Amino acid sequence: MTDPTKDLSLEEKASLGSGADFWTTKAVGAVPSLMLTDGPHGVRKQTGASDHLGLAGSEAATCFPPAVGLGQCWDTDLIHRVGEALGREARSLDVDVLLGPGVNIKRDPRCGRSFEYFSEDPVVAGVLGAAWVTGVQSVGVGTSLKHFALNNAETDRMRSSSDVDPRPMHEIYLHAFAHIVRTARPWTVMCSYNRINGVYAAENHWLLTELLRETWGFDGAVVSDWGAVRDRVAAVRAGLDLEMPGTGPASDAEVVDAVRAGDLSQDAVDRAAAAVAGLARRVQPGREAAVTADLDDHHRLAREVAARSIVLLKNDTDLLPLTAGTALAVIGEFAQSPRYQGGGSSHVNPTRLDIPLDEIRAQAGAGTVTFAPGFTTDGSGDAATLRNEAVQTAADAEVAVVFLGLGADQESEGFDRDDIEIPWGQLDLVAAIAQVQPRTVVVLSHGGVLRLQPVADAVPAILDGALLGQAGGGAIADVLFGAVNPSGRLTETVPVRVQDCPSYLDFPGENSHVRYGEGIHVGYRGYDARALEVTFPFGHGLSYTDFEYSEMMVASDETGVVVEVTVTNTGERAGREVVQVYLTKTDSRVVRPPRELKGFATSAVLEPAASEKVSIHVARSDIAFWDERRGDWTVEDGAYVVGVGASSRDLRVTDIVDVTGDEQPVPITWQSTLAEALADPAVAAAMADMLPAGASDGGDALGTDIVKVMGSMPLDRLKRFGMASDALDDLLTTD
Repeated sequence: MTDPTKDLSLEEKASLGSGADFWTTKAVGAVPSLMLTDGPHGVRKQTGASDHLGLAGSEAATCFPPAVGLGQCWDTDLIHRVGEALGREARSLDVDVLLGPGVNIKRDPRCGRSFEYFSEDPVVAGVLGAAWVTGVQSVGVGTSLKHFALNNAETDRMRSSSDVDPRPMHEIYLHAFAHIVRTARPWTVMCSYNRINGVYAAENHWLLTELLRETWGFDGAVVSDWGAVRDRVAAVRAGLDLEMPGTGPASDAEVVDAVRAGDLSQDAVDRAAAAVAGLARRVQPGREAAVTADLDDHHRLAREVAARSIVLLKNDTDLLPLTAGTALAVIGEFAQSPRYQGGGSSHVNPTRLDIPLDEIRAQAGAGTVTFAPGFTTDGSGDAATLRNEAVQTAADAEVAVVFLGLGADQESEGFDRDDIEIPWGQLDLVAAIAQVQPRTVVVLSHGGVLRLQPVADAVPAILDGALLGQAGGGAIADVLFGAVNPSGRLTETVPVRVQDCPSYLDFPGENSHVRYGEGIHVGYRGYDARALEVTFPFGHGLSYTDFEYSEMMVASDETGVVVEVTVTNTGERAGREVVQVYLTKTDSRVVRPPRELKGFATSAVLEPAASEKVSIHVARSDIAFWDERRGDWTVEDGAYVVGVGASSRDLRVTDIVDVTGDEQPVPITWQSTLAEALADPAVAAAMADMLPAGASDGGDALGTDIVKVMGSMPLDRLKRFGMASDALDDLLTTD
């Protein structure tokens, strides 16, 4: 295929690398202009001329559940369908690239942008993000995998440096990106605002070139987050292809001048121009196809997805599902003014909006539902009067359904929360209602994790809706009345208190630096490693039926581990189960969490007494850890405990599987310790004459185990004490 940039001048190639305005690229030669616009949970295409901040109104589009809600379905097929619908709407609005998905790790529950991200776990984020990418791109619309990388806080986000060690960087924060790049091939990757160990993501050659392109094989275009470029020449040199939004001709001139001055290679400019042209070539078939969007069908899909994303956290005495005809008191401002999406750049103008109160009334039966707001989200009204009215309304009913959560001004892109508290007035209200109405259900709306212990102590039933998009009202009613059996699962842990969070002492950082001091112990890994009580564990979610796990089988081969288990519906209602696989290496030579999620699958709808054999493949790459001594991935040899169950703390069946490792011996140098040297047979033999008899076998020549006493001493220190044989000197010199 002819390269459309081959005959372009340097000036024309440079101009391809920056936007024409806020949302579009420039048309240069045979390369057409492209439109990129915000997602990820809906198409936010501005109406009229784009303003310089991208804040104008937008076309109506289906608002699907944001990632905080969508991720709770744990269903790749369902998320792929959402991606297809998003792609159709984008294409019908002449949008070429939808900016998503966001797959950054939810390192701390106070992060203001948590609602845009899937999980605290990299496997969940990677698998679900890949399904979203393949769904959107199947319709001929590009995606932009973001925010690459380590964008885990909003505080000082355009300057702050995420300071992280190599192992957690690879195992936790880059894992989802790597999986999606390799399996779903996103057409663009968006680099983040922040610095990574001191280097801006947009100027990070290791990140954008050595890792993304050379190691992972990325073949698309690297786009900046909007306003993330500080030095375009440095960014192009590092591997950035497209600066967005457009900043005027001066930016292009900087690139041209740098090439002519010898400060930037022509090859770098050629690469960037070719990447943008390649993106245009990829979107062209979609442009030529006749794609329409059935918004009614998409609303039905949004309702299905929202219902599948609701998590039943608690259901004592089987209070749920409700029965039509029951006298209900619906309490809470969110019941009539729902909170259904996050604030900031991803804010979607919905095609319609289901109101929970209306939907509950439609299923409860005429005349059976009373309502009291109980509180306001903006502080207006008399709080005492609102509270008292709500308590009386609840007391007069058979069941109270209380909507609690955070208002749009309490969490958003652009700032982090100070805590994870439900507003005090709401907690006081639900406590008062529970005193007069023991049959109380709480429905939660929020983008970030909340401290739920006070609620869990007060009421028998809790539904966690997170953010459910425009059809969330109908979905909540469907689950409340049992039209849909809840199958959602938490993608992040609910701690007893914010101080228990592994990242608590290092969030959001100071002096433009964030130290990732918890290392690999992010989310449930950290809570489990410290054996901390949690309110609700990672992966948790109840059902209106029960499931039994049996007939577990595990086997390993060169591709990884295959886990099979039979799931049986032992209850009285049809339902789905999310089957989760966790691995443990109890004798690992490196620090590991007690268990790590390595795979999952959602069963089909199982009728009562029906069974399904669920098979889950754990890739060998997911078994490996990042070996900082070798600077590479390593699979440890030996036995692994495989646990399968319904959450990180509800493993129903376990087995052991042997895995053949691929560890390579670490070269012994004069900086190696005595213990490391003695673990190498050749080196140990060379040291036989320089140590007291039996010392190499842990003998007690000094009245104690010499290796324990001196094992951490580097060999070069022993050499300075005259404890080095000619054989050892020859061996280390030769190697």
